[in-house]
Amino acid sequence: MTPLLPTSIVGSLPKPSWLAQPETLWSPWKLEGDALIEGKQDALRIAVQEQQRSGIEIISDGEQTRQHFVTTFIEHLSGVDFQQRETVRIRNRYDASVPTVVGAVSREKPVFVDDAAFLRAQTDQPIKWALPGPMTMIDTLYDRHYKGREKLAWEFATILNQEARELEAAGVDIIQFDEPAFNVFFDDVRDWGVATLERAAEGLRAETVVHICYGYGIKANTDWKATLGAEWRQYAETFPLLQRSAIDVVSLESHHSHVPMELVELIRGKKVMLGAIDVASTAIETPEDVAGTLRNALAYVDADKLVPSTNCGMAPLPRDVARGKLSALSAGARIVREELALARV
Repeated sequence: MTPLLPTSIVGSLPKPSWLAQPETLWSPWKLEGDALIEGKQDALRIAVQEQQRSGIEIISDGEQTRQHFVTTFIEHLSGVDFQQRETVRIRNRYDASVPTVVGAVSREKPVFVDDAAFLRAQTDQPIKWALPGPMTMIDTLYDRHYKGREKLAWEFATILNQEARELEAAGVDIIQFDEPAFNVFFDDVRDWGVATLERAAEGLRAETVVHICYGYGIKANTDWKATLGAEWRQYAETFPLLQRSAIDVVSLESHHSHVPMELVELIRGKKVMLGAIDVASTAIETPEDVAGTLRNALAYVDADKLVPSTNCGMAPLPRDVARGKLSALSAGARIVREELALARV
């Protein structure tokens, strides 16, 4: 039985130093061929064990088999040329060299299904798998073919739905769509962003999550956050739309952010995956830090709908720091779980 306040990570965990350069996004693999396949599986197995040892209830792959949460999926699609690269502004925040859409995009074979089946074989606990959302995918490309963000987003939504259905068939219990672009392009979110997200999740029996955060703890993101002022109210634009959507769970950044907790009220009725761990700092939270964040959230979300999690992925962090944060997340949730049990007596 999954307990009250089941804990989960949002996305990535740091990779072992023998697999990829530590504390680095888009880090090249240090292995090749069959050794790389074996190394990825070993790293995934370790990620599962570390989550279990830390007391995490919903197990993820920690993105151990992929270099990046968006581009690793895209590189398996036809119609995208990774040799033709252009510099684009990612989420109106920083410039990056990205691949080019040169033709009709399609998915010729499953991308993550074998990895998900391997994860399923490692544990009897509920498992969660993350996919990039349609809007965030188009924001990480240069489009020379469709020449329209919405049109390309609908194509990606169909492809994502194909992948998600096969992940579900492989035993994935929860499918998460990462949409940090929802915190930037508010008109697009309203006009077609939520609709394409729902298309990606269409027909799934697995629980569906949309994750919206303020980004990894890298300089480009922390610099942007410093410009946002004393309150970050971007969620006020998207939460009312998501509250009416078919998506089951909304995942958000909270701990050590300037997001007013009362914004969670806007998604009342949905499950809330609440970020209670700061991924932009190497300081390890205490269990009481985590518990305090969760107690504050319970004013706006029912306990049976609250899932304590990390703010975002932890790939750029040292491994020992990430392990400490996982343990703090689990211990903090346990404190509040016990308080709620006592309150019912």
